[in-house]
Amino acid sequence: MKPDLRVYALRLRNSWKFTLLVTALATLCAALCQKYDLLNMGDAERASYDQGLTFFAQGHPRSQDVVIVGIDDKTLQGIRDNERYVRNYGVYPYSRNLWARVFEHLVDEGARAIVFDGVMDERGTDESNDLALAQVLEARGIPLTLGFSINAGQPALPPVQPVNRLPRQPTPPPAPAPDLRSASASDEDFVEAVPAEGATGEDFVEMEAPAALTPEEVARALAFPIQHPGMSLPSLEQRSSDKGTRLMRHPVPPLPGLVRTTPGFGLVLLEEDEDGRLRRTRFAYSDGSNTYATLSVAAVADILGAERVELAPGRLKIGPRELPINPDGSAELDFGGAWKDRFEALSVYAVLEDWARQEEHRTKGTPYVPVIPEGTFRNKVVLVGGLSVGTGDVKATPFQSEAPGLVKHAVMLEALLSGGFITEAPFWASLLLTFFVALLSVTLITLARSPLLEIAWPLLLYFGFFLVSGVFLEHGQVHVLSAMPTYAGEFASLSAVAFNHMFANRERERLREAFNRFLDKTLVDQLVEQQKLPSLEGETREITAFFSDIRGFSSFSERFKDDPKALVALLNRYLTRVSSVLMAHGACLDKYIGDAVVCLFGAPLDMKDHAVRACHAALAVRTEVDALRAELKKEGLPDVYTRIGLNSADMFVGNFGSEHLLDYTAIGDGMNLASRLEGANKAYDTVIMIGPRTYELARGHIEARELDRVRVAGKAEAVTVYELLARAGELSAAKRATVERYHQALALYREARFEESSRQLREALAADPEDGPSRTLLARCERYALNPPALPFDGVVSLEK
Repeated sequence: MKPDLRVYALRLRNSWKFTLLVTALATLCAALCQKYDLLNMGDAERASYDQGLTFFAQGHPRSQDVVIVGIDDKTLQGIRDNERYVRNYGVYPYSRNLWARVFEHLVDEGARAIVFDGVMDERGTDESNDLALAQVLEARGIPLTLGFSINAGQPALPPVQPVNRLPRQPTPPPAPAPDLRSASASDEDFVEAVPAEGATGEDFVEMEAPAALTPEEVARALAFPIQHPGMSLPSLEQRSSDKGTRLMRHPVPPLPGLVRTTPGFGLVLLEEDEDGRLRRTRFAYSDGSNTYATLSVAAVADILGAERVELAPGRLKIGPRELPINPDGSAELDFGGAWKDRFEALSVYAVLEDWARQEEHRTKGTPYVPVIPEGTFRNKVVLVGGLSVGTGDVKATPFQSEAPGLVKHAVMLEALLSGGFITEAPFWASLLLTFFVALLSVTLITLARSPLLEIAWPLLLYFGFFLVSGVFLEHGQVHVLSAMPTYAGEFASLSAVAFNHMFANRERERLREAFNRFLDKTLVDQLVEQQKLPSLEGETREITAFFSDIRGFSSFSERFKDDPKALVALLNRYLTRVSSVLMAHGACLDKYIGDAVVCLFGAPLDMKDHAVRACHAALAVRTEVDALRAELKKEGLPDVYTRIGLNSADMFVGNFGSEHLLDYTAIGDGMNLASRLEGANKAYDTVIMIGPRTYELARGHIEARELDRVRVAGKAEAVTVYELLARAGELSAAKRATVERYHQALALYREARFEESSRQLREALAADPEDGPSRTLLARCERYALNPPALPFDGVVSLEK
């Protein structure tokens, strides 16, 4: 056996009890969250389902069975702008003689059936129009399924033995004139026709109002024969806002004339999920007295000639069609994409125009130019309802946040006639999958103990189940629960990560105990976290060194010669403030040399931005020291004016000393230059001076001024030094102007044009009298103007220490 496999075997032996316990707890917790909708499990499941549906279960072919005819914006505007239409039909909601024209024309064009997504239970202002619709339905045998609503305040209907009243064959339309499809006419030739006599004429007003309906008559028309052995139908109860009482809702009777002439009625009911989206449906409901089919089910039963609908756990049967559904009698809607991609949609206005042109052709013999292509409605189920936002029937689906409410009926009709529904996988299968995912999660993370896997696995869980659920939706029309396994996997993963970290913490403590007597605790913590301990050999790497010192510390300490404890207290106060700022920026404290602070950026911890961190830390130290100086001044204590030097270079870093006493530090010319730059601040009356490499690495993040080119003691090569002023973008306009004048003067100085340089510097000092570099360079220029230097002049200044 390979060594790594032996390690995994040992880990598994040591953690198998923990693995099984976490798996069982994760599965139980996820199942409880699913059952009682805890931790927003319902929202998570719906969101996951929607994502799987929209990514994988779309692109279904365009429906060959269903056509939508809708009240769209074109209809609302077109009828409103047509005076004749307004006179005949009014404005939305239109008088019912309009639907007589539309329904009759759809049947004449070969529609297999008409499904109206709406209710007609309120009498119109002109009852003759209601009677006109009823007469057309009766005279022509329109195969219409009309919606009806329910209301909690409506009286209950008496129990009846329901019978499905199948529609008769429609009466054929009048014979068309020979030139019915003449192409010679144009849209401009159309003048709205006068309605013909008979079923479509104005003599509807001569009909007598129908007799009042009896409750039994309404019940027989609306109730539907539903066989449901082994399962109960969902109730039409709803919870009222008053103390949570439940009220039964009962059907609202349609107009009497329509009850007697309309062959089919179906329940129109909102079936939204808790988040307001349409995802699933039921097929039949009960109010305790009778059973009622939903609109689409009633329509398909008539289309297929079914005398009843049969519901059983997991099965729906309508005539010759048998479809799988959920065991509770529900099913998810297979939208298959955006509704405009799935269904052909035409305007009610277009149908009305087509009817009017045919009427004019039939009565006046004018040429007929079709508005709708021939055969559009032939053998199709035509769904009629609202498409415009103005109709108030707008719902949300997994594919669209705003879609017409009739889309639900269109999807149902398509599924019942030639497609199918999405069904949920058995709960036991989802529970078994949840257990497996939890077991796999805790096992992988516990055995591998990989930080990368700890981060990546929870993400893989989400996307993995997104793919799994999507594949089942696309190829099997099966909804596999994905939130429950994902929750269990996440819980198991977090538990395994916590276990790994507890194990790692024990290992860290052992390391601390082993190295605390050799290294500073802060350094040990840093090295343990990066899992890399210091070695005596050391290494060369680029870092930034920080040196700071208090100006005139000798005179400073002289004041405390009779009270050394006070000096120690003040120094401790100073060093604590400065060190805290440095550590907050990621510095590694190297040492204190009296009042001096030495620290490193970029070692022992790798930092790609070590120069930027060092510069920002130096600026923060300057701010902190200024605040401390103000406090000490109020207390009558000495000033702690601090100068800082920064330099970046390749330095040799590591533990220097013996195995008994280690000092982690850096050595090299770079450290020496950082120390010299701190001292060089005195010559230029500056606070923070940085070396050329530090400026190069951090220039995009800081505001700095080129000060001079200097030659340090013991080195022949000159280096350019800079004054660090502020973070990028934080330099005041006045100071920026001073810096620009200084740079101009510096350029003139290097060209040995000392008089011109002096003039620039005097202007700078006139605006900013406290600018130390300008004073320093001005004094040098004035001296050289009186005693010119030897040529060639390089402008380099030698630093003696």
